[in-house]
Amino acid sequence: MISAVIRQRYLRDPLPTRLGGLAADLARLSSCAGNPRNQQAVRSLLEEGKYFAEWSAPDAPPEVQAELAEIQVTLALWERRWLAGNPAPTMQAEAREWSDRLLKLAGFS
Repeated sequence: MISAVIRQRYLRDPLPTRLGGLAADLARLSSCAGNPRNQQAVRSLLEEGKYFAEWSAPDAPPEVQAELAEIQVTLALWERRWLAGNPAPTMQAEAREWSDRLLKLAGFS
């Protein structure tokens, strides 16, 4: 569970910054998921990303809310597979794609 302090800090930022933070988590997930030594980091990124998507959605326009909901569901599915020791084979590539998409939605790309 992510702490209330992290939630409060995250919600202080404007929506584009929050989307950029989620994009950064997804990029980190993409880069570290292929290394078995990063088990805990991947697990943390999956959990944090679900919260970041949830917390960003209320302030986002409907089309971005839909993207965030899809990201949240995808992260939950990946997390379930990851914990079962059967990571999604496309997780790294898809995480990078989501990251790039969020950066565009946030206006950073």
